[in-house]
Amino acid sequence: MARKKIVFQGELGANSHLACQEAYPDYEPVPCPTFEDCFTALTGGDVDLGMIPIENSVAGRVADIHHLMPTSSLHIVAEWFLPIRNQLMAPKGASLKTIKTVQSHVMALGQCRGTIRDLKLKPVVAADTAGSAREVSEARDITRAAIASRLAAEIYGLDILKENVEDESHSTTRFVVLSREKKWVAHGQGKTITTFVFRVRNVPAALYKAMGGFATNGVNMTKLESYMVGGNFFATQFYADVEGHPDDRALVFALEELAFFSKELTILGVYPAHPFRDTFKEEKD
Repeated sequence: MARKKIVFQGELGANSHLACQEAYPDYEPVPCPTFEDCFTALTGGDVDLGMIPIENSVAGRVADIHHLMPTSSLHIVAEWFLPIRNQLMAPKGASLKTIKTVQSHVMALGQCRGTIRDLKLKPVVAADTAGSAREVSEARDITRAAIASRLAAEIYGLDILKENVEDESHSTTRFVVLSREKKWVAHGQGKTITTFVFRVRNVPAALYKAMGGFATNGVNMTKLESYMVGGNFFATQFYADVEGHPDDRALVFALEELAFFSKELTILGVYPAHPFRDTFKEEKD
């Protein structure tokens, strides 16, 4: 029987590849150059699932996803949280004394400024982390290093010269798992996240009124983001995550009120909350 496949954006060894391995070890990870390619592979039936990064605790949201999701006809069936650990790697024979440059994605370079400065390395911006590891491996130049995942070092045969070189140890990326099929988690199966997009009607205080139902019904909204639709400054779509199931009495009332003040309302997924959420701590005044 053929292995099921899960698509991700990037090259083999990317953090998204690592997330696929951890979350779906029995699936075959399939790399794609762009997010659009990932969505095309999934909607076309070439793969079974998609592992898509949606936000990072340090860098913020991954912008493209919010535009692709509402029009894709795909459904969120799970979420995954991956702590980001960056490794400094170089070809065999290299050492901290021989390396002069370090290349990686601009975000990874930014997360490792301290180490780069301490080692007096010249940062080189590249398209992605895993691609940087591959290029450094192919060059076989002991003056060149890359910052990427431990998995990338294994795949491309590089030595890790310094481990966990990120400045902040709390950097974590949240992924959503996409499927062609709508698979809502059953009601009453533990902590649940409901994700939806909506556009409010063009009336005064529409957003305020639309959000009121969540407050009055005690529904916790963990994410609310706005973005323009179709290049129109006046057409704004909102993307939201709330704790709860659409069959919960409180969320039923909250979504009814939201729908009353909205032109469009689409639920993208109802899925189990990842255990990592239990580690969230809010600062007390």
